[in-house]
Amino acid sequence: MIRSSACQQQADTHPTLWDEPWSSKLHHVLGHDRFLDQTHTVARSKQLFEHLSAFALNLGCTWIAYGPLTTERKVLQPVRRPSFEILNYPDEWQKRCLEMGYDRKAPIIKESRMRSGPIQWREAYVSSSTTPNERRIFDEAASFGVRSGITIPLRSAAGSFAIMSFAQQIEREFHHRAIAYLQLAAIHFHLRLANVGSSNVMEKVPELSQREKECILWVARGKSSWDIGIIMSISENTVNFHIKNVMRKLDAASRTVAAIKALNFGFIEL
Repeated sequence: MIRSSACQQQADTHPTLWDEPWSSKLHHVLGHDRFLDQTHTVARSKQLFEHLSAFALNLGCTWIAYGPLTTERKVLQPVRRPSFEILNYPDEWQKRCLEMGYDRKAPIIKESRMRSGPIQWREAYVSSSTTPNERRIFDEAASFGVRSGITIPLRSAAGSFAIMSFAQQIEREFHHRAIAYLQLAAIHFHLRLANVGSSNVMEKVPELSQREKECILWVARGKSSWDIGIIMSISENTVNFHIKNVMRKLDAASRTVAAIKALNFGFIEL
């Protein structure tokens, strides 16, 4: 989060929606309308996320993360339906968050509980309520290319709520108009996802064998296949076989994402 002179220069020269002429701004306004139209009848959560990702990318946001926040455990909880993870953060950053338990420590979660409107990460970073250890999470995220962002609390009438984060690869504050568009898109996604969830079109939760659960648990704890083989007294090839099965069953592109999904489904606990 602390800007170097090079990063500052990049942020100041990087073109965004708000540096463009009115014709380009109008294009993005129409893009928001198109996003609403495209998702109005979408019946699959993965398609919803793909449309949201494309819209956010037009506003300079490469990374997105969405998840409900429970009142009991006070951490981001899994979206048990659908079966894919609703985020696209860099794999290595996801792995780091998993290893360090940042889903339970992220300062933006605390800020989301105290506020109702969009939160710029830079504001949370300098907040007097943010501890030095929490600031280090922001700094570490920046080292993985997740340098600036906003988080939007999404509360429901029942008292539960979710949060949606949009992040950029550069260090740059969000213009109020961009925040407004992203907030509208987040609310629309949140409502549409609830409709998709109630329409019984979600994929069935897969089954994992006991061996698969054990292997992916050790992956979640940061162990390599060789380490897991030693711990479980099986060959490294057998470990990889079970992990690949988990990746296939959970539709995960990497072992780290598979571990996150296994946590989300409740197959394993750290």
